[in-house]
Parts: sequence; C-alpha cells; structure tokens
Amino acid sequence: MYTWETRIRYSEVDERGFLKLPAVVDYFQDCSTFQSEDVGFGIAWLASSHRVWVVNAWQIEISRLPRIGDRIIVGTNPYEIKGFLGLRNFFLQTESGEMLVMANSVWSFLDLDKSTMERAPQEMSDAYGLGERLDMNYLPRKIPFPGESEPEKKPPVEVQTTHLDTNHHVNNGQFFHIAMQEAFGDTMPQVARLRVEYKKQAHLGDLLYPVIARGTQVPAGPVTIALNDENGLPYCAAEITLC
Repeated sequence: MYTWETRIRYSEVDERGFLKLPAVVDYFQDCSTFQSEDVGFGIAWLASSHRVWVVNAWQIEISRLPRIGDRIIVGTNPYEIKGFLGLRNFFLQTESGEMLVMANSVWSFLDLDKSTMERAPQEMSDAYGLGERLDMNYLPRKIPFPGESEPEKKPPVEVQTTHLDTNHHVNNGQFFHIAMQEAFGDTMPQVARLRVEYKKQAHLGDLLYPVIARGTQVPAGPVTIALNDENGLPYCAAEITLC
C-alpha cells in the first residue's frame, strides 16, 4: 500500500466546487507514478530499459467527490503481477478514513523495442510489495457498445501535444477527458461509476471520432462513448453510470 496526502485545489474543481472526475484519474496516475519513482522503477528506469506500463482498463466506483480545500489521502495498492499483466487498486479517502472513491485498473508491461508484451521482472514485484485487493464489486473490463438506440456521431477531435504524455501517445486520462467533453459538454453530470477500456494508442495528429450511445433505462442508463479511428475501430471506450 502506498499513500500520498494532499488537498483539493481550486484549479481541480467544477462550478459546484467538487473535484472534477478527470482529476480523479489524474490523482490515481500521479500516485502510481510517485510509488514507481520511490521504489526505483520510475520513468527514467522505464526509458533506459525501453519498457513501459500501459493501462488497459479502469473501473472507478464513486461514493462522493471531495470539495475544494478538503484534505484527502490518495492511495494505490498493486495486488497482483502475473506474466505481463499488473493489477492495481486505487482510492481516495478523507483524513478520518471515509472511503470516497475506489478503483481497479489493469496494466500491460511492454518491450518497446520488440513492440510485444513481456513478463514483468520479479524484482519489480518485490519492490512494489503486493497487497490484498480492495473489497469492491469487480466488473469485466470489456465494455460492449449498446445497440438499443441510434448512436450520436460527433465531429472528429485531432490529437494535440497537450493530450500526450512521456510515452508520446495520448495519456489515458486525456482519453477520458475528451470522452466526457464530447458526451456532456461543459455541464458535467454526477457520476456513480466509470469504466474505461483502452484498445490501441493514439498519437499526435490522429483523429478521434466520438460515437455516443445514451442508455434508455429509467431514471438514467449508462452513457457509452467510443473514440474511434477513421475505420470505426475504437482507440478506447468509456461507460459512465450516472447518479
């Protein structure tokens, strides 16, 4: 278990004063990055080894979001490394221990020279110190695109330099930010669950074609957003369950 104490900043909240949902993903990414840096398997080690961890899927369960100025604890717990796959939990909680957000994530370890997945070294597992996984309802990582309603197709979004990370492809949090913006515009809804599945990498200049299916359940079914390439194949898909 690795934790990091911080405080919700004004730049991270929405018009209601609550932490923005894309910022939750940013906190989780930062927390795992800090742990990797602290145990010696950070960005410099990955770059020199021509290796990278790539996220395959997120499942994020939200009880409530913190407000501006709240002091929180961000935590991560890698609980299994099997072959080339790494499984990690994340959480946000209050200083008093109230669990605000819990998450599960699936990652792949890649050899960049061979462009193939590779077994993570045993010394990496030893350095992280694997723990017990969080007590939450674990859902399949695959996100089916619903067919009960005619999907909405939006104009393409061109990948900009601001979308890229140190691996020179679209950061997984930026994929989610684009999906949310295309589905909801500037009025962000209250969300109970977020699932994201990543299919392939997108790079500078690529075009992302948003396709949105809105559930027909009452009071509100999930909203599914696919960000596709020009051939209709998804870079990623997100499923957002509203409160």
